[in-house]
Amino acid sequence: MAKVERLSDRAEELLKEVNRDKIPRHIAIIMDGNGRWAKKRYLRRVSGHRKGLEAVRQAVRAAKRLDKVRFLTLYAFSIENWKRPPNEVSAIMTLLEDYLCKEEREMLDNDIRLRYIGRIEDLPESTRAELLRVAKSTEHCESMMLTLALSYSGRAEIVDAVRKVVAETIEGKDHCMIDEECFSSKLYTDFMPEPELLIRTSGEMRISNFMLWQIAYTELFIHPVLWPDFKDYHLVEAVIDYQKRERRFGGIEQVE
Repeated sequence: MAKVERLSDRAEELLKEVNRDKIPRHIAIIMDGNGRWAKKRYLRRVSGHRKGLEAVRQAVRAAKRLDKVRFLTLYAFSIENWKRPPNEVSAIMTLLEDYLCKEEREMLDNDIRLRYIGRIEDLPESTRAELLRVAKSTEHCESMMLTLALSYSGRAEIVDAVRKVVAETIEGKDHCMIDEECFSSKLYTDFMPEPELLIRTSGEMRISNFMLWQIAYTELFIHPVLWPDFKDYHLVEAVIDYQKRERRFGGIEQVE
């Protein structure tokens, strides 16, 4: 039986305000602000990335407690992030490996499946091996799916999808009509629904090349907190805010 993790007192109180019939099935998060968090404290940037892993743990536990959240997608490392200094990139990859190793048991105990999107062939061999190992270890888990976007870019994803359509058509493997449904099936995210809620930390008003196709009608929640300071109750607050919105998908508000 999956464990039920108790959240912070503030989060537990906020959970009482959540409408259990209006919880987003898929939440995505742009985790921004690790470097600025470290700079404000005169620390090395890697300290911000290390502290950010604690925020990941809190976000995962909070999403799990919301029951009907079945998909949580975290923007962990973009293709553009490869431009950072080699020592910082190396440190991030080492931290990712440590996180996967340490959190595997909690994922299994809480029935959480790990998946990934992005050009993972770009990852160092040891990082990729650990990612694949934990994904395989948790593939039987069903209550929630945690997806890490690694070496990911929304534009690259669209380009890769176009290449896949063209290649399969030339090889005679696929003759689907090129429409939205067909194209969506060629994206990295073909195994998950589109996000209903996208959270971005650090207060920046941009989507940073993340899930450009999938977030056409996603509700955005921008929080000024830097990612390492993101707590479980921040995620619950975002869900409560989401529940106050009228999602019209280009239509008009329904009046009873």
